[in-house]
Amino acid sequence: MSTGKETARTGKGGSGTSLTNTFPAGKRLTGYRRVVVKIGSALLVEDGRLKRDWLDALADDLAMLARAGCELIVVSSGAIALGRGVLKLPRGPLKLEQAQAAASVGQVALAQAYAEALGARQLTAGQVLLTLGDTEERRRYLNARETLNMLLKLGAVPIVNENDTVATSEIRYGDNDRLAARVATMASADCLVLLSDVDGLYTAPPATNPDAVFLPQVPAITAEIEAMAGAAGSELSRGGMRTKIDAAKIATSAGTTMAIASGKRLNPLAYLEGGGRATWFLARSTPASARKAWIGGHLEPRGALALDAGAIQAVIAGRSLLPAGVRQVDGTFSRGDAVRIVGPDGRDIGRGIVAYDHPEAQLIMGRNSREIEAILGYAGRAEMVHRDDLVLSGQMDETGQAAHDGTARGVRDDA
Repeated sequence: MSTGKETARTGKGGSGTSLTNTFPAGKRLTGYRRVVVKIGSALLVEDGRLKRDWLDALADDLAMLARAGCELIVVSSGAIALGRGVLKLPRGPLKLEQAQAAASVGQVALAQAYAEALGARQLTAGQVLLTLGDTEERRRYLNARETLNMLLKLGAVPIVNENDTVATSEIRYGDNDRLAARVATMASADCLVLLSDVDGLYTAPPATNPDAVFLPQVPAITAEIEAMAGAAGSELSRGGMRTKIDAAKIATSAGTTMAIASGKRLNPLAYLEGGGRATWFLARSTPASARKAWIGGHLEPRGALALDAGAIQAVIAGRSLLPAGVRQVDGTFSRGDAVRIVGPDGRDIGRGIVAYDHPEAQLIMGRNSREIEAILGYAGRAEMVHRDDLVLSGQMDETGQAAHDGTARGVRDDA
């Protein structure tokens, strides 16, 4: 049971943040297209043992959302907590090598548990091991993004764990909250749910302050909101409210609405779907429009692709840019870099994220996509720039940033 007051209010004299106890724009979880759910260690593991009843109830919730048409990704803590129980390691802080050994054992047990729980409900689990570095280094980021998208396309549920077996500085307080936000932006999710041992954001720590006010909705993360964040962790859960606010900033700036909710009860997602208690952080835009703004206004182009007339008409019509329509390649760019899209006369058509390194782009320009494997020696993408990764000049405002028109789907790459 929560101890804070139910009425949401901040500040005096009209200076506080306006807060209401409603779903964002009337949406329930089943109203989102792609949902990322982060599971804290304290929810999943108790005294070194897996809480199977809780995991089974969560799997029921995931199956419910899948039947409603949601694509699902789970970011799960718990490998170290589970592994330390299997290895009978003592309570208290672990040395780095002990934590890595515990993670090695725990990841196997955790993956098996998810596979069994989801498999019993006709869902397929796929394990993806990441560190924060995989969300920050460009090539690793692109590979991870493509893996997640392919798993979702094939109907699987990616189970993302921190790769604590090899991580060093990544094994530290709160990384899983931020990692979940990075995964959400990587996957272009429109909703992120942080299930934890706290049920939301309060104006003060509710355990020590009886006047703490619960905040059901946060339209914007202001300095006032950041000042409310305090430590709310446990021995097994490395996260705290500070890192959850950091995660909310990452998610909402990329167009992902985020909720902080308690996972202590069984079927926590069904409870949330039914209007249960949570703090909702509202996204500033959609994932698509956030990506448009990022590509159009925040990336320095590293080169240019000159198109023929047919390719210009194709991209204006919303199609991807194929190698066959490229007549000239300039610059020294790498896969994942931004490039200018120009016409034969040098006129700016737009900007996009290129799928090939500069030398490869030169080799395949003007060629049919079916020839790519024979030319490069491997089967690359059919598109030089995918339509999800392209913003036209007409969609950018006078500041050079893309207008929030929401016409493309994709993910931000500024992780």
